Amino acid sequence: MEEEFQPGNKDYLDDLTYELERAVVTQPEEIPADVITMHSQVVLKDLDNDEELIYTLVYPDEANIAEDKISVLAPIGTAILGYRVGDTLDWKIPNGILRLKVDKILFQPESSGNFEL
Repeated sequence: MEEEFQPGNKDYLDDLTYELERAVVTQPEEIPADVITMHSQVVLKDLDNDEELIYTLVYPDEANIAEDKISVLAPIGTAILGYRVGDTLDWKIPNGILRLKVDKILFQPESSGNFEL
């Protein structure tokens, strides 16, 4: 099982609870094109070194880091879901904090009329 589900990962569970509490349920047709949703392909910019990271946010059974597909249940997946282009986030990593900015969305299913992904 993925690392985020190991017993004792209380910080991750607290972060997930926080994200769920602030979530707003929206109909797929009403989601703005600049919001990260499931199956969105996004460009994240590392604000410390200007490196660009391109990921697709997927369900756990579709995750494949070699293909840059990250699970919504991975800490970074949970962190970016619902964020908008221009938003910044601090992502806790083992040796500190990674500061990321949502630079652009390359693909979002809802904006292309696909509400079934």
